[in-house]
Amino acid sequence: SVTFICDMKEGKDTDWYYRISRDDQELLSWRINKDNTLYLQSSAYSGKCQCFGEHKSTHVSKNSNIVSLTVSDDKPRATLTPGPTTIPVGGSVTLTCSVEGSAGWKYEWFRSSGSSHTLLVISNVRVSVTLQHSWPQIFTGETITVRCEIQGGGDTEWEYEWRTTSSVKPPNQHEYRIYYASSSHSGNYECRGRKKSSQQSSTKWSDSFNLTVYDNLHPAASLTVNPDRVQHFTSDSVSLSCEGNSTEWRVKRFNEHGYQSDCSYWGRMTGSICNISSLWYTDTLVYWCESGSGEFSNAVNITVQGDGIILVSPANPVAEGQSVTLGCKLRTENVVSNVCFYHNDKLIQNDTTGELTISAVSKSDEGFYKCQWSGKESPQSWMSVKAVSRPESSQFPVLLIVGLVCGILLIILLLLLVCYRKSKGEISSL
Repeated sequence: SVTFICDMKEGKDTDWYYRISRDDQELLSWRINKDNTLYLQSSAYSGKCQCFGEHKSTHVSKNSNIVSLTVSDDKPRATLTPGPTTIPVGGSVTLTCSVEGSAGWKYEWFRSSGSSHTLLVISNVRVSVTLQHSWPQIFTGETITVRCEIQGGGDTEWEYEWRTTSSVKPPNQHEYRIYYASSSHSGNYECRGRKKSSQQSSTKWSDSFNLTVYDNLHPAASLTVNPDRVQHFTSDSVSLSCEGNSTEWRVKRFNEHGYQSDCSYWGRMTGSICNISSLWYTDTLVYWCESGSGEFSNAVNITVQGDGIILVSPANPVAEGQSVTLGCKLRTENVVSNVCFYHNDKLIQNDTTGELTISAVSKSDEGFYKCQWSGKESPQSWMSVKAVSRPESSQFPVLLIVGLVCGILLIILLLLLVCYRKSKGEISSL
């Protein structure tokens, strides 16, 4: 892989959109990050590469110098450098195996007998914590994934260890998926790895990655889906609508490689609405809105399947106390009877109706849902429940009532005192 770093040398990195071209053809479409990694699959990626930038506010364009990229189909070759070839009994010799211009390799040693020993130089292995996807801000209720990336290693070859200053510790796995982010997930995250095949020491701890989840804040933009559900069939049409204080909108998505593209590549953008006329399996991605001033909306998941049944569940989080209805749908019609609904793989409804209605949603209703009908089962989808901030009750009415009662009691006491003195005066005059 190769990483392109576009430095506009003007303003902040977040003020710009970035694009990479090769031989005057688009290589990487417009994106918000200046650092972008491309996985090289063949020598066809060779060419003259250039970075282009467009300022988000002024729309001023700039381009970089040209860099030549050469990709070779030939694999790197290891070189063995021997020490002295004539060694006395009891003497020592040093053999050096190297790969020119490269680091982080595993080395396998053998002699004519065929025995071998594999050595991995752990200290040379680079470890990093990454966030998918790289939102500028994470809000309560959003779904994110924190990953431990080890240079040149697959996730099945390693054991992982995490440490964090947050109140929730990730499991010792390659990635940590957070389905409903909250302030308890905020903190610094570090990870390291150890090879499963040996008892060698661990890698160094990665650089610290800071995750901040904002509570009681709402994005300046929002994205809604029509029809409002997570799961869809192939060939279905869907509309993605952006709302907020802006007259210029882009609907974007991440592909399976982490690259982003906007609606013009896979749909039709009309004003603040992106229309996808016919969904396909490759549209199973994460979508969001971005305003002309760079404000981001909540992220929405869309999944697409070809046949069977799907669960009808809301694409956006449901507020506590609201009513929500889940359903089960065939490609051509809704299923209206004999549907089983599951919450976190536990059967919660099995009757003659075709819907599951929760009249007042609470945090305990959050989780994975799926439905079954006539031997068919839908994929499961996560339903998020967002807390509703309740203002503290004012003490003014209480104080007012107490004041009125005290005032009335005082008036009664004064009247009694006046009556008592008047009565006493009349008795004295007699």
